[in-house]
Amino acid sequence: MSGDQAPQQERGSIVSVCDVPALGLCGQVLSAVEEPAEVLGQELIAPGIYRMRLRCPQVARQILPGQFFMLRSLDRTDPLLGRPFALLDIVRDAAGEPIGLDFGYHVVGKFTNLLSQCAAGTVLDIWGPLGNGFAPVTSGHLAIVAGGIGQTPFVAVLKELLGLERYGEPTRSVSGRPSQITFCYGARTKNLLAGMEWFQLPGVEIRVATDDGTAGHHGFVTDVLQRLMASANPPTTVLCCGPEPMMRAVQKLTVPAQIPAWLSLESPMACGFGACFSCVARIRQPDGSWDYRRTCVEGPIFPAADVVFEADA
Repeated sequence: MSGDQAPQQERGSIVSVCDVPALGLCGQVLSAVEEPAEVLGQELIAPGIYRMRLRCPQVARQILPGQFFMLRSLDRTDPLLGRPFALLDIVRDAAGEPIGLDFGYHVVGKFTNLLSQCAAGTVLDIWGPLGNGFAPVTSGHLAIVAGGIGQTPFVAVLKELLGLERYGEPTRSVSGRPSQITFCYGARTKNLLAGMEWFQLPGVEIRVATDDGTAGHHGFVTDVLQRLMASANPPTTVLCCGPEPMMRAVQKLTVPAQIPAWLSLESPMACGFGACFSCVARIRQPDGSWDYRRTCVEGPIFPAADVVFEADA
């Protein structure tokens, strides 16, 4: 390496996602429940992108950042199967008790189009929480990389790390926090950068990229990560969620650099609890081979180094 070398960085500390008491098989939430979920309201936050609020106290009390839940209509059979959605944040009542949750969605198909037409008072069927979620990063420089609608899971991640909210039943204790947090968010154009105000939190640096250059860096959000990695204070842990090509690019950057990175996979799924095997992903095994793992049970969070994308299989 030519020129001055940056001082050696402390690697970020992250607890195993299998150390959560409510989990049996890694990601299998034994205490998951099904309950009616009343729509309390929703708002359009970007073209075709909504934030919806549900009253579902049993799920809200348990859910952790990065976990997800399944939703389906109670009065329609088309679509018949539920759809997965990631936690954006929990909602508390005046007494401070969790009574519901917020989530974001992009209208891209039949069910999300149906959701966009739901008025306050509509009752849906919800089951969760599901999956392993993100474990807290308790030291070092945390970089979060999000693309498209993949920013929504990181609201709760950041609020927990900053001590602004607590999650889980029993409440998860987080000891320590990153010394630096950089949130990198990319979208096709400026007006699709949804919910930017959610990330204007103390101690969080925001870096933006748009494909057309209408806001921030003109190019991909992975360009922003690459520049950050080349800086005097590169990230020591990376969390990522978004389109698969973006996550694969993050993998190609972080794995050779030996920076621990965790990807939240967005595999299509039907049941959410591991019975149908429709959401399997190729995950590398200790002997170097790969095998299928269920995104809904063993995931959706996997170490970047273990994911084998279709283009690399």
